[in-house]
Amino acid sequence: QVQLVESGGGLVQAGGSLRLSCAASGPIFSISAMGWYRQAPGKQRELVAAITSGGDPNYADSVKGRSTISRDNAKNTVYLQMNSLKPEDTAVYLCNVRLKKRSWYPEDDYWGQGTQVTVSS
Repeated sequence: QVQLVESGGGLVQAGGSLRLSCAASGPIFSISAMGWYRQAPGKQRELVAAITSGGDPNYADSVKGRSTISRDNAKNTVYLQMNSLKPEDTAVYLCNVRLKKRSWYPEDDYWGQGTQVTVSS
């Protein structure tokens, strides 16, 4: 089965930095996009950043300018560097990967279990 392993979450002070990683493994033919979503208590899940396998990035307005998403296609891994963190960044961050398991299969979305990011003030 496809597995997503997330790492890099934790506790950080406001103004600090964190780097999230998500590595996909298993029966993967191709990946079209990888990214990060987050969900805080009482709030809707929202896109933080995503990147296509070709390297085209998208960012939420709330993190634009202080976050950088990148990927290593050879390792099926996506990274999210977050700087100047704010208490409102506190949330569970979930990795999302859109992939095909076989060339003749349709694309589907896979989700990580989530990693907690807590920013203290």
